[in-house]
Amino acid sequence: MRGTGIRALGVALAAAATVLWPVVGAASADDTAYRYWSFWEAGDGGDWTYADEGPGTARPGAGGVIGFRFAVSTEAGGQATPRADADFAAVCGTEDPAGHVAVVVDYGTPEDAPAGEEPPEPLTACADLPEGATAAEALASVAEPLRYDAGALLCGIAGYPEHGCGEAVSSEGEGSSGGEARDGAGDGGDSGDGGEGTSTAVGVVAGIAAVAVLVAAALVHGRRRGD
Repeated sequence: MRGTGIRALGVALAAAATVLWPVVGAASADDTAYRYWSFWEAGDGGDWTYADEGPGTARPGAGGVIGFRFAVSTEAGGQATPRADADFAAVCGTEDPAGHVAVVVDYGTPEDAPAGEEPPEPLTACADLPEGATAAEALASVAEPLRYDAGALLCGIAGYPEHGCGEAVSSEGEGSSGGEARDGAGDGGDSGDGGEGTSTAVGVVAGIAAVAVLVAAALVHGRRRGD
């Protein structure tokens, strides 16, 4: 019974891999445009570096600089960075870096805006935070309300945009279904997390669900054969 269950489990996992690989692999070469918030951190020389985790888990150090940019971007074409420098002094002035994080929010251009909406003026603020606070907490302290989707993906900052979350954008500039969004909040949530798209996340969740179903079925089948 045990051997049958293990063999069935192996078959289930192999089948699940065929579910997950096309979804994740295809996303890496996706050149479809999506409208979303991206999450950035200060690099060297006032440059922005795309965050490798979502704002929900990233913990900027004292005197850190974090940025958020709303734009229509593609995976193949790269993401648009915040248009302000990643400069702590430019945002926080003479504030003591200890306990402070500079926050830059770039709402993008009118061309990036959803239909019927206008982007607010860029926001910069010096967040006063306890040690160990996350980037999401820093953002919430200066730019509420924040809007997240059911998967904790950051969809709106200070109420912008009012609707939508990482939707795909057609060549005519209209949103279409099945969108992919970079996590500004992940994660950050999200995001999430700093770099995975909604469609990719949905595919991964679907794949995990498939794993669970296949594994459960395999184990039940193995038990019945062993009885």
